[in-house]
Amino acid sequence: MQKMDLKVGDVVQIDPAADTKFPGCFMMVTEPKAWGAQGFVQVPAGGAAYFRPTWEQMEYIGPACWVPIQQEDSSGAI
Repeated sequence: MQKMDLKVGDVVQIDPAADTKFPGCFMMVTEPKAWGAQGFVQVPAGGAAYFRPTWEQMEYIGPACWVPIQQEDSSGAI
């Protein structure tokens, strides 16, 4: 994907050709970066796996509707 204005809570999909740990997974952005983004892939057992893809390693999906509770602080923000 091309560089864009990502926001906390946006969802991106990880390019399967770019990564073998999270191929095709959806990642929620927690920190937009100049080089890409930092975020997490939600694990079904209730955990989160953090990842730092570059622009070339992901594609924009859209904003998340819900934020998993363990990722929120007391204000409700990520």
